[in-house]
Amino acid sequence: MVSSYEAVIGLEVHAQLHTKSKLFCGCATAYGAPPNAHVCPVCLGLPGALPVPNAEAIALAVRAGLALGCDVATSSRFARKNYFYPDLAKGYQISQFELPLNARGALEVELPSGTKRIGITRIHVEEDAAKNLHGVGAGTDTLVDFNRAGTPLIEIVSEPDLRSAEEAEAYLRKLRDILMFTGVNDGNLEEGSFRCDANVSIRPAGDETLGTRTEIKNVNSFRFVRMAIEHEIARQQAVVEAGGEVVQETRTWSESHHKTRSMRTKEDAHDYRYFPDPDLPPLVVAQARIDAIGAALPELPDAKRTRWRAELGLTEYDAQVLSAHPAVARYFDEVASALCAQAGGAARDEVGKRAANFVQAEILGHVEQAGLDARFPVPAAALAELLRLVERDVINGKIAKRVLSEMIESGEGAEAIVEREGLAQVTDAGAIEAAVRAAIDAHPAQVAQYRAGKTAVLGFFVGQVMKATRGAANPKQVNALLRELLGEP
Repeated sequence: MVSSYEAVIGLEVHAQLHTKSKLFCGCATAYGAPPNAHVCPVCLGLPGALPVPNAEAIALAVRAGLALGCDVATSSRFARKNYFYPDLAKGYQISQFELPLNARGALEVELPSGTKRIGITRIHVEEDAAKNLHGVGAGTDTLVDFNRAGTPLIEIVSEPDLRSAEEAEAYLRKLRDILMFTGVNDGNLEEGSFRCDANVSIRPAGDETLGTRTEIKNVNSFRFVRMAIEHEIARQQAVVEAGGEVVQETRTWSESHHKTRSMRTKEDAHDYRYFPDPDLPPLVVAQARIDAIGAALPELPDAKRTRWRAELGLTEYDAQVLSAHPAVARYFDEVASALCAQAGGAARDEVGKRAANFVQAEILGHVEQAGLDARFPVPAAALAELLRLVERDVINGKIAKRVLSEMIESGEGAEAIVEREGLAQVTDAGAIEAAVRAAIDAHPAQVAQYRAGKTAVLGFFVGQVMKATRGAANPKQVNALLRELLGEP
């Protein structure tokens, strides 16, 4: 986009609250059930059925508001958002309008140009609609699955503070991290539990007046959000430069054509005829309850990464990798805590880095990350026991990998496997010297190469000694003794 235009972007994120039951009834929220299996008179909108708010959903919504720096209202109100669509059995959606639960928050995102603060207008609670299934049956039918109807959502509405698709993607990624680490949302974009509407407009650079915006609905991929916004900015610019006017409308992102397409004219708030839901009294959350939820907030991703860098000497890259999922972060914290309990200073940094490297290299490859149900090949305490053997020089890193494989296969503890297999590291100076001398005597050509200045040959001798000792020789002792016996190159 040329510099004569500036993009103005605001995002509306719909995040499913991580509850077992729906917002106003006891039906399950589990994903993947047969169509219309999790329904009842309330979520089907049958006459006479009355909604009852889910206390856990409200608590999670408060938690989200506090984590994002919002003011949480002790009294808010549910409203009816009226519109007709086949996936809305009642003809209205229960949402919040004038009096939302959370307002006036913010999120700071890290960009190549520095840190940027993105304002959050509101975070309100609402129920999800059902799901239309197009092209089923004979291929032209549309059927409705009401399993999703009534699922509890929060809608997080940002200020129009974003200026590029890159900023929008950074905001979404950080928002998702916070919601996952607080247990508010499972972060599953594929299942639609975290999805986004993007409001996009352009204006002449330096102009403070907002342009006519379009809304891109229900994009559930970071990559597609970025692509959709980039395309829409370019499309609007082309319209204006051709002498046309941008029309306020709702558009959809076509994954197959990589472009946005018009769906319908964009509605304004008055088109929905909001009014307080007469079946639901004001939502009252005591200040003491809000304070208790705030006190129980878990450590957020930024704070966790800062602590790891300060206390364990982790690099920014390692901290980012290990905090990519809350279950991974919890696992690493348990391992590091067990290992570093008696370490301090530089030793603590060394232990922390070694644990970080081992978890990344040997554990994460086994992990199947699926929402908050990430599974690990061995418990954190068992891995700490294995790494403690390495710290004590009982085994070396290569043997540790072998022991880990056996732990995964048999479920045995590390110490039992090392003892049974005779894998304890050889530290006896006499035994190591005998193996080193044997390797030197057996390879005179390589000895000559080393003494001629080809020091890389040292690795060859280390390999020979480790092979002879089945990998059990202490590598530090082997290297030191080889240098001593081979002499200066």
